[in-house]
Amino acid sequence: MRPLTAFFVLLVGFMTLGSLAHAQGTEPVSKDGAATPVAATKEEVNQLRSEVAAQRQTIEELKALVEKLAEGKTKATVNDSAVPVRPVAESSSASNSTQPVDAPSASTPRLTNAVLLEATPEPAAAVVDQAPPASAPKKDTPLTAGWNGEHFFIKSPDGQFTISPYGYVNTDYRAYKGDGAPSDTFLLRQARFGFQGSYGSHFDFAILADAAATSGSVVRDVYLNVRYRPELQFQAGQFKAPFGQETGIGDTSLDFAERGFQAMLYPSAATAYRSPGAAFHGDIDGGVVQYWLGAFNGKGYALANTTNQPEVVGRLRFYPWRKTTSTWFKQLAFGGSVDFARSRGLSGDQSFSATLPDAAYTFFPQFAINGDIQRYNGEFTYLRGPFSVRGEYDQLDMDRTNVGSLQAGGLGFLSLPAIRARAWDVSTTYLLTGEKRPENGTPRVGHPLFGPDTPGGQGRGRGAWELAFRYTGIQADEPGVNLENYYTPGYVSAFNDHTDEFTFGLNWYPNYWVKYVVNVGIDQLKEPSVNGQEPQNFYVITQRLQFRF
Repeated sequence: MRPLTAFFVLLVGFMTLGSLAHAQGTEPVSKDGAATPVAATKEEVNQLRSEVAAQRQTIEELKALVEKLAEGKTKATVNDSAVPVRPVAESSSASNSTQPVDAPSASTPRLTNAVLLEATPEPAAAVVDQAPPASAPKKDTPLTAGWNGEHFFIKSPDGQFTISPYGYVNTDYRAYKGDGAPSDTFLLRQARFGFQGSYGSHFDFAILADAAATSGSVVRDVYLNVRYRPELQFQAGQFKAPFGQETGIGDTSLDFAERGFQAMLYPSAATAYRSPGAAFHGDIDGGVVQYWLGAFNGKGYALANTTNQPEVVGRLRFYPWRKTTSTWFKQLAFGGSVDFARSRGLSGDQSFSATLPDAAYTFFPQFAINGDIQRYNGEFTYLRGPFSVRGEYDQLDMDRTNVGSLQAGGLGFLSLPAIRARAWDVSTTYLLTGEKRPENGTPRVGHPLFGPDTPGGQGRGRGAWELAFRYTGIQADEPGVNLENYYTPGYVSAFNDHTDEFTFGLNWYPNYWVKYVVNVGIDQLKEPSVNGQEPQNFYVITQRLQFRF
């Protein structure tokens, strides 16, 4: 700052001396060129003194201005966030390559005739010698969470991991009428909660438990599914054995409160059709053909097999017109299943449980079995708009090899005729409010009465209303034997029982996640298996409130 101040003081001094020289240069000159001394008047001296005083004031103002500019430049160098003060008339830049070498740099204050100053951003070249600001620390990308129209979900930042809680509750009120019928009762039929999700693009998993379970394990599903390709997938853990049409329909998507009689003949029917095992499955040609092939313990929830032979299940399902534009046959499907297993009499294996799904009565007794178990199934589904019709036929054969008694006078270890059972089911539904009936799912309620809007819905209304009708029946045969030989005399009673059921249903969907079901069932007991019970009709009214998430 001092050299700059001294420079301006000397400059003003030279200007003052120049003024004096100019004043002296106006004196008369002699002929030989020498100046003739002339005495200055008093007015001239006073005028000169006034000019000197004015110049001194100007010097003081310039000194103050220079100090102010130098102080502002020093602050701008120390603090890069400060805004430098520049003269309005300055337009040159330190980065201008056309500037002469001896021209003042951009960091040198320049004098102008104006005194108005404005604040302007410092050019980038003026701060190249400053330390670059520290970069802000990178923040981890947060998890993604929300509602996908079906379930809540949480997704990792890279999208490789997702998890969704899901579950449902079915609470019933059942009223019975008939000799020996159960008492009317409220019933918490199912209260299931679990998680489902995926790892990357090839792994899916699910865990489901039932808080309403009264016996055995509360775990229903726990499995991992590997999707190498849509046509080739592998699933292992505990899950439904892929036999029959209704095992592929979830509990929240059933057309009626309970499954038909044919489900009594499914593998692991006593344990919600679940069993530990593994299966290959896939969709061929975009789902035109679906297949399942698996091996299971066949004994229910997390139980060890009692034989060295696993239960083998295979299923095929065809959609021949799935890829066509035909509205009549596009959603027609048919297929079948087979199942081979083995029972062990010494482990106490019994024939199928013959208690009806609505628990009205047991139409057929249980017997000890030992040997091969074979199941066969045929099925079809037809959907068109709000209309659906389904049909299924199942057969079960259970051997009784060497099941006689060791008791005195008993039958010894003789083989008895096999037990054979057959069941069938035909049902139809129609949505009065016009929604489309999905194959396995809840109709998209067009106008929900209350609650969250249906994905793709169109405002409020009466919800969705559906009529349903089903005819199902079952027949079981245990042939009798009369042994009249001397060493093993005995008699085995024969049972050949048959029962039918007609069910009328009304389903109301107030919204996409709540369902109210009313079923009126007529169970026709043809040949009672209990002594003293008469053939008769039982009437069962089932009301169910279901909500899911």
